Amino acid sequence: MAMRDTPPRWDRKMQQRLARGEAAALGEFYDRFASLVHGLAHRVLGDERAADGITREVFAHVWENPESYDPKQGPLRSWVATLTHRLAVQRLRTTETAALAHDGTADPTNPDDTEELERRVRRASVAARADYIVTSMPTPLRAALELAYFQRRDYRQTAADLGVTEDEARRRLRLGLQLLSTAHDAGRSGTPPEQGGTR
Repeated sequence: MAMRDTPPRWDRKMQQRLARGEAAALGEFYDRFASLVHGLAHRVLGDERAADGITREVFAHVWENPESYDPKQGPLRSWVATLTHRLAVQRLRTTETAALAHDGTADPTNPDDTEELERRVRRASVAARADYIVTSMPTPLRAALELAYFQRRDYRQTAADLGVTEDEARRRLRLGLQLLSTAHDAGRSGTPPEQGGTR
């Protein structure tokens, strides 16, 4: 089951506790967000050890810079997702550029090779954003998408399985697909994963 956004009051209190240096707060923060952070990092990097490294970086950053979160900008979950995405994409660019230079098959100063690297980064970003959207969207929308696209049900079967009207099943599918389409739009524009209104 997807983790819902935390109430704004919890977010503010957590930030205050982290700012006071409460180790127990960091433990709670980790328990709540570690799977989100690791999952996003792994989706971008495709590597378990690299995702572990990004997870450590994210929580070290949060511990050292709790004031960099602004509750007015949105939920803590979205801020953590953005931070994870940014660090993972930086790591992907660095490792891919180094690999290009090291194996001699491509030249990181060549615009064509750089463009290919950027395409890979965009694909990884879109995939990570799509995962984030699906796991963050309201349960009724996610359930409709899972039935229609993963279990290959049409909207009538989806409606019957969910116990809703066919119109409601169509509405949920349409909304879910609209949310998912923002992953592609953001991949082209470079928008981080929390943008696009999944709250």
